[in-house]
Amino acid sequence: MATQGTITAREQSEIDAANASGRTPVVFVHGLWLHASSWDSWAALFREAGYATLAPGWPDDPESVEESRRHPEVFAGKGVEEVTEHYAAIIRRLAKPPVIVGHSFGGMITQKLLGEGLGAAAVAIDPAPFRGVLPLPFSSLRSAFPVLGNPANLRRAVSLTAEQFRYGFTNAVSEEEAADLYATFPIPGSGRPLFQAATANFDPGTEASVDVKNVTRGPLLILSGTEDHTVPPAITHAEYRRYEKSPAVTELQEIEGRGHSLTIDSGWREVADRALAFAKRHAP
Repeated sequence: MATQGTITAREQSEIDAANASGRTPVVFVHGLWLHASSWDSWAALFREAGYATLAPGWPDDPESVEESRRHPEVFAGKGVEEVTEHYAAIIRRLAKPPVIVGHSFGGMITQKLLGEGLGAAAVAIDPAPFRGVLPLPFSSLRSAFPVLGNPANLRRAVSLTAEQFRYGFTNAVSEEEAADLYATFPIPGSGRPLFQAATANFDPGTEASVDVKNVTRGPLLILSGTEDHTVPPAITHAEYRRYEKSPAVTELQEIEGRGHSLTIDSGWREVADRALAFAKRHAP
């Protein structure tokens, strides 16, 4: 396991391989309750399309889902800025600007990185809200309640029950698939980012902010699942509107009938194909 904030040997190996390949890199950014390995199918698809892929963890993340579940304490206290800077440090070691693809809080971090000029293009999938995004749908509050319902969770790691994961992630798939996904994917998540997002509009110095005014940033695609309880369309549409005065390319696409598990469930390929098509248009 890495020391706090350092780049792991695996991550450095991926950086070296990407640089040696001469290909455009794609950096995948996972969100809360998912491990970097949740991108394995995506990474294979993008490699087949000619990209070099990297799927770093958050700082100090264990190397597997199993180890993550055995050591929930390592996730406690990680905040948005710490995680963003970890990915930024990795990107700065790449020979070419990457395409950045993120889901949920990874989608917010993806937009932060793009706003800092670190991406050739980016895809934010059901991205968590940031400062200036005002809608607070009931389903989002209910999805976040396992964390926000206890102020002590600010400094803790929180695991989701099967029922909580069903509501927040897998509401749009069958009971059988939901059970399989719960057995396979979720890991403990830091409570801190959720508190940061919840208070972002009251804190001018919040880490949960994005530079939406950077006119030189790369193109951005926001993908939104219409049945997502955690980040419903009201939030993704509000994020899209934050860019309306920017001349930089910004697109919003809705994917019908999909929930927050859209990157890992049986319909992942449709989402990945949309992201890949956008990457090919803007960063071949």
